[in-house]
Amino acid sequence: MNTPGARRTRTALATAALLAVLPCATPTRAAEPEPAPAPALTLDHPEAAPGSALRLTGTGWRPGALVMLIICGQNMAGGTNACANGDGRTATVGADGRFRGRLPVVGPPVPCPCLVHAATVTGPAGVADAGLVVTGHPVAALPARRGGERLGVLDARLEGADGLLTWFGAPPRRRLVVTVANLGTGEARDPVFRLGTARGVLAPAWEERPWRGTVAPGGRERIVLDVELTAGAHGDYTVSLGHDGRVLAEQPWRVGWPWGVTLFWALLCVVVPLAVHRAGMAVVDQVRPRRPPRLPEAPAALPPGLPWFRPGTVPPPYDAPEAAPEAAPENAGAPGAEAPGAPPKGAGDVSGRRP
Repeated sequence: MNTPGARRTRTALATAALLAVLPCATPTRAAEPEPAPAPALTLDHPEAAPGSALRLTGTGWRPGALVMLIICGQNMAGGTNACANGDGRTATVGADGRFRGRLPVVGPPVPCPCLVHAATVTGPAGVADAGLVVTGHPVAALPARRGGERLGVLDARLEGADGLLTWFGAPPRRRLVVTVANLGTGEARDPVFRLGTARGVLAPAWEERPWRGTVAPGGRERIVLDVELTAGAHGDYTVSLGHDGRVLAEQPWRVGWPWGVTLFWALLCVVVPLAVHRAGMAVVDQVRPRRPPRLPEAPAALPPGLPWFRPGTVPPPYDAPEAAPEAAPENAGAPGAEAPGAPPKGAGDVSGRRP
């Protein structure tokens, strides 16, 4: 029967069946990946005396990262200037994101409250702190915070280029141009930034750079800071900008080799020996004795040959008696003169003939 009650019953059954099938037909949401654990640092003892050593354990760090470990005072309110940087240590994170290390306990340059600060040196920033009580070290109250400012960097870049003097070893210079925004609720008045430069995987060397001005809440400002390296610097550097204990920006900087210095030393190695050689030869020329002037060479001797005698001047043989020399006629040697001992002109051969 197709009564209204039967129709309502069939409608109710169909609705119940549909509701039972819908949960099975709804696609299940894919499981979201679990977020990576935050870096953490634990100490084997919460209190230690100066001169002892702490055993540190880190978890949740990026595999292969290099972590710097230092003891700081005043809860690191003044940045790394409040830390014992000269007695810090480094540790390398393993493949499981863990590391272990030993850190000598020394008193920081400022009073406690103290902590052990761990921060990555290369790659993405990772920071973790662990409280520490240094036995016998003075304790002072923390400085009061001025407001709720929180600065962030929207854009950062290095401007400038190397000149000719840099090619010969002059200090390289750049300008770090950053756009800073105030993400907090209070204004940032005359903030003090920390500018650090690091070569390769070494920890950055920080210096304070005050900036005169005010960044209103939600506002932004363009800040320019000069960066200068040491003379003759070359290689891969990283310029970092920090504020309030945080690293705001990092910019790579590749400094070329000062080939002018290499060329200078190469020329020096060639020119100096030549100059010394010439000076030495000049001294030798002045000291050594003078040689007498050489006579001109004699002309070459004539080839050997028999002597030539004029007719009638042949010397007598050795066994012949010496005879008085005959006086030579006055016209001897004149044209047409007869040689002594020569037959008269016109005389014929009379040997064996009769007139």
